[in-house]
Amino acid sequence: MTKRLLLTLTLFLSAGLSAPLLSAAHHKGGHDRVFEYRVYTVHPGKMPNMLARFRDHTCGIFERLGAENIGYWVEMEPAEGEEPKLHYIIAHQSREASKEFWATFRDDPEWKAAAAASTKDGKIVKKVEKTFMAPTDFSAIK
Repeated sequence: MTKRLLLTLTLFLSAGLSAPLLSAAHHKGGHDRVFEYRVYTVHPGKMPNMLARFRDHTCGIFERLGAENIGYWVEMEPAEGEEPKLHYIIAHQSREASKEFWATFRDDPEWKAAAAASTKDGKIVKKVEKTFMAPTDFSAIK
């Protein structure tokens, strides 16, 4: 089991969800909802800036533009010599809705202002990883 998969399973279990959402299994009834799992590696010392930006701006913008905030986590035990990473999951009605969401998000004036303000002292994000997940038929959250 990869470290990332193990971390994801741990995050879901610690959040009280009884089943992992890692399988791209077939949905019953044509349910297209998808979960987007993202991991942000930040530049050294920039996690407070990242958390403030999400808390004060990004989460609200996500909801306003149609994404559902599922959960946000910061690593408690980062790899030796590495900064903690921000892990989060948002939900979209479909993969197509996700594409439309991100296109709209990138052009959103409120987002542009928040991003500019939060990076005035330097870039925050070093790397972004993303994975789309579909709930299994036995998942507690769909």
